[in-house]
Amino acid sequence: MTAGSKWLLILLLLPLSLFGQKKTKAQLQREKQENLAKIKEVEKILGETADKKENSLGELAALSQRIIEQEKLINSIKEEITFLNSEITENNDIIVALEEDLAKLKKEYAAMLFAAQKANNSTTRLTFLFSAKSFDQLVMRLRYMEQYSEVRKLQVDQIGKVQDELSGQVTRIENQRAEKNQLLTDQVSENNNLADLKKKEQSLVKTLEKQEKKLKKDLEQTKKTLAVLDKKIDEIIKEEIAREAALAAASSKKTVEGSSSFEESKNKLPWPVSGFISQKFGTQRHPILKNVEINNEGVNIQTAQGEKVKAIFSGEVRAVAFTPGVGTTVLIKHGEYFTVYSGLKDVYVKIGQAVTFNQELGSMSSNLDGVAELKFRVYKNKTALNPELWLRTM
Repeated sequence: MTAGSKWLLILLLLPLSLFGQKKTKAQLQREKQENLAKIKEVEKILGETADKKENSLGELAALSQRIIEQEKLINSIKEEITFLNSEITENNDIIVALEEDLAKLKKEYAAMLFAAQKANNSTTRLTFLFSAKSFDQLVMRLRYMEQYSEVRKLQVDQIGKVQDELSGQVTRIENQRAEKNQLLTDQVSENNNLADLKKKEQSLVKTLEKQEKKLKKDLEQTKKTLAVLDKKIDEIIKEEIAREAALAAASSKKTVEGSSSFEESKNKLPWPVSGFISQKFGTQRHPILKNVEINNEGVNIQTAQGEKVKAIFSGEVRAVAFTPGVGTTVLIKHGEYFTVYSGLKDVYVKIGQAVTFNQELGSMSSNLDGVAELKFRVYKNKTALNPELWLRTM
């Protein structure tokens, strides 16, 4: 393989090596921008709770989520640095190969020039031509001399292309090193931010731990409030199932319109409101009180005050009910499935109304601590399902 063909092969194989990366540079940068947007969103929620000058579980949840998003950002920066390190190493290898090829091309060209100088001697050229044994051989020797001249021109072009590519690679690697240095600076800054956030979290936890009596009292009140809400939701769903059964008996067939399409949307449904999950589905430990567990039939999504709540799927509003201490609940039927949105202040829909995907149902209310938290549930008939398994990843 000649030096010229070797460097061309390297350039052709370069994109293949880049495709071998797990993530592209564009993907990494897009993920970082998404992290920054999420941090901005959580910062807004955290700011609203902190403005109340009251230490609360809502503030702790927002601060904990802020730390999670900060760690994601740092990991994103680390991935970008790793990617750039890989690119820099690869480009260094290419520069070495190009420099070797350039040296070989120049050496080959020098040999050609030396041979050409000897051949261009008028006596040597004439001797070479007129020593031909036939006219055909004379013509062939003339063509050879012309082709040899063309090869020298091609060699000059080849050297120029390699030099240009080498210059481009050097510029690329300089830019990549500058970008890497900036990312390293960002990483140090974000690590410092993370350390500050963790100190704030530790301080808040210690403060809340001193409020054990108040937290226990609040928890008991919350349990009573949720018991009222659970009973109300249970009664509404039972009534809907009975109504559905009566309709099915009258028409001699079971009506499950909307169920199959809702099932097919699992893991793809949009979030009903922006924010983060402050309390997961099922039984879990209390964030402060030791040996205390709490149970949730859905998920709590902490969001900004007054944020709009939207339907995650088309269906029919089957209940709009107010519960003291919670706010207004909207229940939407999707065939055999139900979605429940609790904690609304202003409601824009009414019972019997058909709603479409992403339609606004109302706005969020907030408690005295400035915490706006949507209690979101998904049921199949009377069975509570984990909403996180139905919502797409944010």
